[in-house]
Amino acid sequence: MAISLSLKTIHVHYGKAEAISGVSVEVADGSVTGIIGANGAGKSTIIRAVSGLVPITTGEIWFENSRIDRVETHKIVESGVVQVPEGRRLFPYMSVIANIRIGAYLKKNKAVIKEDMDKIFQRFPILRERRNQRAETLSGGEQQMLAIGRALMAGPKLLLMDEPSWGLAPLVVEELARIVTDVNKEGITVLLVEQNAGLTSKLTDYVYVLEVGKVVLEGKIREIMTNETVRRAFLG
Repeated sequence: MAISLSLKTIHVHYGKAEAISGVSVEVADGSVTGIIGANGAGKSTIIRAVSGLVPITTGEIWFENSRIDRVETHKIVESGVVQVPEGRRLFPYMSVIANIRIGAYLKKNKAVIKEDMDKIFQRFPILRERRNQRAETLSGGEQQMLAIGRALMAGPKLLLMDEPSWGLAPLVVEELARIVTDVNKEGITVLLVEQNAGLTSKLTDYVYVLEVGKVVLEGKIREIMTNETVRRAFLG
Protein backbone atom coordinates (compact mmCIF):
# COMPACT_ATOMS: atom_id res chain seq x y z
CA MET A 1 0.00 0.00 0.00
CA ALA A 2 1.18 3.51 -0.80
CA ILE A 3 2.46 5.67 2.05
CA SER A 4 0.64 8.97 2.56
CA LEU A 5 2.78 10.40 5.38
CA SER A 6 6.30 9.47 6.46
CA LEU A 7 8.21 10.81 9.46
CA LYS A 8 11.88 9.84 9.20
CA THR A 9 13.81 9.88 12.48
CA ILE A 10 12.53 13.28 13.54
CA HIS A 11 13.80 15.17 16.58
CA VAL A 12 12.01 18.17 18.10
CA HIS A 13 13.39 20.47 20.79
CA TYR A 14 11.78 23.13 22.94
CA GLY A 15 14.82 25.18 23.82
CA LYS A 16 17.39 22.68 25.09
CA ALA A 17 14.77 20.08 26.06
CA GLU A 18 14.22 17.28 23.57
CA ALA A 19 10.49 16.57 23.17
CA ILE A 20 10.72 14.05 20.30
CA SER A 21 13.71 11.75 19.95
CA GLY A 22 14.25 9.93 16.68
CA VAL A 23 10.61 9.11 15.91
CA SER A 24 9.76 7.36 12.64
CA VAL A 25 6.12 6.89 11.64
CA GLU A 26 4.45 5.78 8.42
CA VAL A 27 0.78 6.37 7.64
CA ALA A 28 -0.60 4.24 4.81
CA ASP A 29 -2.81 5.93 2.26
CA GLY A 30 -6.48 5.39 3.13
CA SER A 31 -5.77 4.14 6.64
CA VAL A 32 -6.62 5.29 10.13
CA THR A 33 -3.29 5.18 11.97
CA GLY A 34 -3.01 5.86 15.69
CA ILE A 35 -0.42 7.33 18.03
CA ILE A 36 -1.09 6.58 21.69
CA GLY A 37 0.69 7.30 24.95
CA ALA A 38 0.34 9.04 28.28
CA ASN A 39 0.20 12.79 28.85
CA GLY A 40 3.54 14.37 28.05
CA ALA A 41 4.64 11.56 25.75
CA GLY A 42 4.95 13.95 22.81
CA LYS A 43 1.90 12.94 20.79
CA SER A 44 0.65 16.47 20.13
CA THR A 45 4.17 17.66 19.31
CA ILE A 46 4.29 15.15 16.46
CA ILE A 47 0.98 16.42 15.07
CA ARG A 48 2.17 20.03 15.35
CA ALA A 49 5.43 19.15 13.62
CA VAL A 50 3.57 17.60 10.69
CA SER A 51 1.39 20.72 10.43
CA GLY A 52 4.45 22.98 10.41
CA LEU A 53 3.54 24.62 13.71
CA VAL A 54 6.65 23.27 15.45
CA PRO A 55 9.99 23.07 13.62
CA ILE A 56 11.89 19.79 13.69
CA THR A 57 15.55 19.86 14.68
CA THR A 58 16.64 16.97 12.48
CA GLY A 59 14.94 14.32 10.37
CA GLU A 60 12.46 14.58 7.52
CA ILE A 61 8.68 14.69 7.06
CA TRP A 62 7.25 13.61 3.71
CA PHE A 63 3.69 13.81 2.41
CA GLU A 64 2.77 12.23 -0.92
CA ASN A 65 6.39 12.12 -2.09
CA SER A 66 7.07 15.76 -1.21
CA ARG A 67 9.14 16.88 1.74
CA ILE A 68 7.11 19.26 3.92
CA ASP A 69 9.18 19.86 7.07
CA ARG A 70 10.62 23.10 5.70
CA VAL A 71 7.36 24.26 4.13
CA GLU A 72 5.17 27.11 5.41
CA THR A 73 2.06 26.01 7.31
CA HIS A 74 -0.45 27.39 4.80
CA LYS A 75 1.37 25.55 2.00
CA ILE A 76 1.08 22.33 3.99
CA VAL A 77 -2.66 22.92 4.26
CA GLU A 78 -2.83 23.60 0.52
CA SER A 79 -1.14 20.24 -0.10
CA GLY A 80 -3.98 18.49 1.74
CA VAL A 81 -2.73 18.11 5.33
CA VAL A 82 -5.32 19.54 7.74
CA GLN A 83 -5.41 19.44 11.53
CA VAL A 84 -8.29 19.18 14.01
CA PRO A 85 -6.44 20.64 17.00
CA GLU A 86 -6.56 19.51 20.60
CA GLY A 87 -9.21 21.45 22.50
CA ARG A 88 -11.00 22.33 19.23
CA ARG A 89 -9.50 25.88 19.04
CA LEU A 90 -12.70 27.44 17.72
CA PHE A 91 -13.33 31.17 17.57
CA PRO A 92 -15.78 31.28 20.49
CA TYR A 93 -17.40 34.66 19.82
CA MET A 94 -17.93 33.99 16.12
CA SER A 95 -20.94 32.17 14.72
CA VAL A 96 -20.94 28.52 13.72
CA ILE A 97 -21.15 29.43 10.04
CA ALA A 98 -18.27 31.92 10.35
CA ASN A 99 -16.09 29.25 11.98
CA ILE A 100 -16.89 26.85 9.14
CA ARG A 101 -16.05 29.44 6.50
CA ILE A 102 -12.60 29.91 8.02
CA GLY A 103 -11.80 26.36 6.93
CA ALA A 104 -12.20 27.49 3.32
CA TYR A 105 -9.93 30.52 3.59
CA LEU A 106 -7.61 29.20 0.86
CA LYS A 107 -10.48 28.66 -1.59
CA LYS A 108 -11.54 31.37 -4.03
CA ASN A 109 -14.53 29.85 -5.85
CA LYS A 110 -17.71 30.92 -4.01
CA ALA A 111 -19.82 28.23 -5.66
CA VAL A 112 -17.42 25.51 -4.47
CA ILE A 113 -17.38 26.98 -0.96
CA LYS A 114 -21.19 26.96 -0.84
CA GLU A 115 -21.30 23.37 -2.12
CA ASP A 116 -18.77 22.28 0.49
CA MET A 117 -20.68 24.05 3.25
CA ASP A 118 -23.89 22.31 2.20
CA LYS A 119 -22.05 18.99 2.52
CA ILE A 120 -20.93 19.92 6.05
CA PHE A 121 -24.50 20.75 7.02
CA GLN A 122 -25.70 17.46 5.54
CA ARG A 123 -23.10 15.61 7.60
CA PHE A 124 -23.81 17.62 10.76
CA PRO A 125 -27.48 18.71 10.74
CA ILE A 126 -27.15 20.15 14.24
CA LEU A 127 -24.66 22.70 12.90
CA ARG A 128 -27.22 23.87 10.35
CA GLU A 129 -29.68 24.39 13.21
CA ARG A 130 -27.06 26.25 15.23
CA ARG A 131 -25.43 28.09 12.30
CA ASN A 132 -26.10 31.58 13.65
CA GLN A 133 -25.18 30.80 17.26
CA ARG A 134 -21.80 31.70 18.69
CA ALA A 135 -19.45 28.72 18.87
CA GLU A 136 -19.08 29.11 22.64
CA THR A 137 -22.78 28.28 23.13
CA LEU A 138 -22.42 24.77 21.67
CA SER A 139 -22.01 21.62 23.74
CA GLY A 140 -18.63 19.88 23.77
CA GLY A 141 -19.77 17.34 21.19
CA GLU A 142 -21.21 20.03 18.92
CA GLN A 143 -17.98 22.00 19.19
CA GLN A 144 -16.01 18.94 18.12
CA MET A 145 -18.33 18.49 15.13
CA LEU A 146 -17.72 22.14 14.27
CA ALA A 147 -13.94 21.67 14.51
CA ILE A 148 -14.14 18.64 12.21
CA GLY A 149 -16.47 20.47 9.83
CA ARG A 150 -14.09 23.43 9.67
CA ALA A 151 -11.21 21.05 8.84
CA LEU A 152 -13.22 19.26 6.14
CA MET A 153 -13.92 22.60 4.47
CA ALA A 154 -10.21 22.75 3.63
CA GLY A 155 -10.54 19.59 1.51
CA PRO A 156 -8.05 17.36 3.35
CA LYS A 157 -6.36 14.31 1.92
CA LEU A 158 -4.83 13.65 5.35
CA LEU A 159 -6.74 14.61 8.51
CA LEU A 160 -4.66 15.02 11.67
CA MET A 161 -6.83 14.56 14.77
CA ASP A 162 -5.30 15.61 18.09
CA GLU A 163 -7.13 14.15 21.12
CA PRO A 164 -10.60 14.48 19.54
CA SER A 165 -12.33 12.70 22.46
CA TRP A 166 -10.97 15.22 24.98
CA GLY A 167 -13.68 16.30 27.42
CA LEU A 168 -16.47 14.36 25.70
CA ALA A 169 -19.03 12.04 27.30
CA PRO A 170 -18.88 8.34 26.32
CA LEU A 171 -22.00 8.54 24.14
CA VAL A 172 -20.54 11.49 22.26
CA VAL A 173 -17.28 9.58 21.78
CA GLU A 174 -19.34 6.80 20.14
CA GLU A 175 -20.76 9.36 17.71
CA LEU A 176 -17.27 10.70 17.10
CA ALA A 177 -16.10 7.20 16.17
CA ARG A 178 -18.89 6.96 13.59
CA ILE A 179 -17.93 10.34 12.11
CA VAL A 180 -14.25 9.41 11.77
CA THR A 181 -15.19 6.08 10.17
CA ASP A 182 -17.44 7.81 7.65
CA VAL A 183 -14.79 10.40 6.80
CA ASN A 184 -12.21 7.66 6.27
CA LYS A 185 -14.57 5.64 4.06
CA GLU A 186 -14.83 8.69 1.81
CA GLY A 187 -11.11 8.38 1.07
CA ILE A 188 -9.55 10.67 3.66
CA THR A 189 -6.51 9.24 5.46
CA VAL A 190 -6.53 9.85 9.22
CA LEU A 191 -3.71 10.15 11.76
CA LEU A 192 -5.33 9.90 15.18
CA VAL A 193 -3.53 10.99 18.36
CA GLU A 194 -5.42 9.76 21.41
CA GLN A 195 -5.30 8.72 25.05
CA ASN A 196 -8.67 6.98 24.76
CA ALA A 197 -7.68 3.36 24.17
CA GLY A 198 -11.25 2.30 23.38
CA LEU A 199 -11.63 4.85 20.61
CA THR A 200 -8.19 4.05 19.23
CA SER A 201 -8.84 0.30 19.16
CA LYS A 202 -12.18 0.84 17.42
CA LEU A 203 -10.84 3.09 14.67
CA THR A 204 -7.22 2.36 13.86
CA ASP A 205 -5.55 -0.18 11.61
CA TYR A 206 -2.02 0.32 12.91
CA VAL A 207 -0.75 2.05 16.02
CA TYR A 208 2.45 3.54 17.43
CA VAL A 209 2.99 3.63 21.21
CA LEU A 210 4.89 6.71 22.37
CA GLU A 211 6.70 7.10 25.68
CA VAL A 212 8.73 10.19 26.61
CA GLY A 213 9.23 11.25 23.01
CA LYS A 214 10.16 7.82 21.64
CA VAL A 215 8.25 5.07 19.83
CA VAL A 216 8.54 2.05 22.11
CA LEU A 217 6.18 -0.25 20.23
CA GLU A 218 4.29 -0.38 16.96
CA GLY A 219 2.02 -2.86 15.24
CA LYS A 220 -1.50 -3.85 14.30
CA ILE A 221 -3.98 -2.63 16.87
CA ARG A 222 -5.12 -6.15 17.84
CA GLU A 223 -1.55 -7.16 18.64
CA ILE A 224 -0.95 -4.02 20.69
CA MET A 225 -4.19 -4.33 22.63
CA THR A 226 -3.48 -7.93 23.63
CA ASN A 227 -0.04 -7.05 25.01
CA GLU A 228 -0.64 -6.94 28.78
CA THR A 229 2.53 -4.99 29.49
CA VAL A 230 1.45 -2.33 27.03
CA ARG A 231 -2.08 -2.24 28.44
CA ARG A 232 -0.78 -1.66 31.96
CA ALA A 233 1.97 0.78 31.07
CA PHE A 234 0.35 2.89 28.36
CA LEU A 235 -3.37 2.26 28.15
CA GLY A 236 -4.45 1.78 31.76
